[in-house]
Amino acid sequence: MAEIVSARVIVTCPGRNFVTLKIETKDGITGIGDATLNGRELAVAAYLNDHVIPMLIGRDAHRIEDIWQFLYKGAYWRRGPVTMSAIAAVDMALWDIKGKVAGLPLYQLLGGASRDGCMVYGHANGRDIAETVSNALAYQEQGYKAIRLQSGVPGLAATYGVSKDKYFYEPADAALPTESLWSTEKYMRSVEPLFKAARDALGWDVHLLHDVHHRCTPVEAGRLGKDIEPYRPFWLEDATPAENQAGFRTIRQHTTTPLAVGEIFNSIWDCKQLIEEQLIDYIRATVVHAGGITHLRRIASFADLYQVRTGCHGATDLSPVCMAAALHFGISVPNFGVQEYMRHSQETDAVFPHSYSFKDGLMHPGDAPGLGVEIDEKLAATFEYKRAYLPVARLEDGTMFSW
Repeated sequence: MAEIVSARVIVTCPGRNFVTLKIETKDGITGIGDATLNGRELAVAAYLNDHVIPMLIGRDAHRIEDIWQFLYKGAYWRRGPVTMSAIAAVDMALWDIKGKVAGLPLYQLLGGASRDGCMVYGHANGRDIAETVSNALAYQEQGYKAIRLQSGVPGLAATYGVSKDKYFYEPADAALPTESLWSTEKYMRSVEPLFKAARDALGWDVHLLHDVHHRCTPVEAGRLGKDIEPYRPFWLEDATPAENQAGFRTIRQHTTTPLAVGEIFNSIWDCKQLIEEQLIDYIRATVVHAGGITHLRRIASFADLYQVRTGCHGATDLSPVCMAAALHFGISVPNFGVQEYMRHSQETDAVFPHSYSFKDGLMHPGDAPGLGVEIDEKLAATFEYKRAYLPVARLEDGTMFSW
């Protein structure tokens, strides 16, 4: 038995806010898990401190499945981003401990590697098409085999996915939400020219991706997918809000562009119909927001029955702890598709030293025992929490819209 004797929450802000859970066993083995929920970080910290940690003390850290079921079913009020992020943090930390006790990297405990590395995609963005394509060429020169394209929209002052820094994108940018204006009509006119320019410049040996960020209706998404079909996109992401999973039937009727969705999903129930009816091609649920490695493996196994592949969210609202977990997961599952990769800042990397690495468009989780990530608590303590909200969007007539 690996008895849990302590657990604590660490909140730090090395450029952006992260919430980390650290669990320690009687034998002095520690494990860490990511509990970050962008813009609502302290809600998860409180859930862990006030409701989860008291129940962990004295339990056997090796009973990962049992603890997962206890935290999920025992709460009665199931699912939701706060609950599932808290469960995910515990789950990651327990897998980290198990790997350290075994002296093996986590992916070896998940059945070993199914591939030599995880293909990742970088984010190319710019104020206009020319700048976006220029940044995409820079990613291609660095060896990326897949690149996401996001460009400013003529006539709009701000556009989702376009950052001031071409590598580090953090949308949670203010102590109160900033507001921007949006026009789907203007946006849809801009995407096909972006893909045409990118194919002309980058050629056909690189995968091109695009994120709609839930801003189209199903019919609009079908039209958009059809517009960019000639440029063979790897996927169209979050084409429409997925609360109504049946809405993706309409998109499927109008385009063969592959569809990806799920970064805001919390459980297998959020994607059950999408997968069963093969309405998507990639499921983007991520380790921290979908209940940890234990539950994400369940989603991946279910998706594999329907030839749906993984494409986990991996922006900088996930700490290096979650990135490591995603890579261990991705390198082991048979139906891996691609992993999003946004580089963390130097300050974040210093707080979370890690063993994962990038080379030739692929990432590997490394062979350190467990997750292969630690947290420098003294350094973390020097970066105090700063309230930061995600922005909101309104239509040009002032109506609240999806961000």
